[in-house]
Amino acid sequence: MSQPQPPVDRKTLVRAYKDSRRPMGVYCVRNRETGEALIGRSVDLPSVLNREQLSLRLGGHPNRRLQQDWHALGADAFVFEVLDTLAWPEDTPNFDPTDDLVLLENMWRNRMLAVGHGSYSARPIERHS
Repeated sequence: MSQPQPPVDRKTLVRAYKDSRRPMGVYCVRNRETGEALIGRSVDLPSVLNREQLSLRLGGHPNRRLQQDWHALGADAFVFEVLDTLAWPEDTPNFDPTDDLVLLENMWRNRMLAVGHGSYSARPIERHS
């Protein structure tokens, strides 16, 4: 006989999730047929990738050209990838990763353009001082 499981404290699980450090970095939604890519950054990569997929499946993605290609080519023509991650510094609890993420995103956008991949991104490459 198995032992009865202790009750799950939902509030504790929710708090633990909210307090956990989510993977942050740069991601890509890439069209396998054309090579075009939407490159973005996030402090929560799993959530943003899920949001990108869901909005494309539901037909409400803010990038119209990407949405049109999704409808024309189908879901199998696209890949969702994490391109790079940043580690949360252990010794800096109030760390703001914005500048690092912008730099990393720009690096990946330049790299993708340099190898001939087109871009779905409407946002220009940001200049960083």
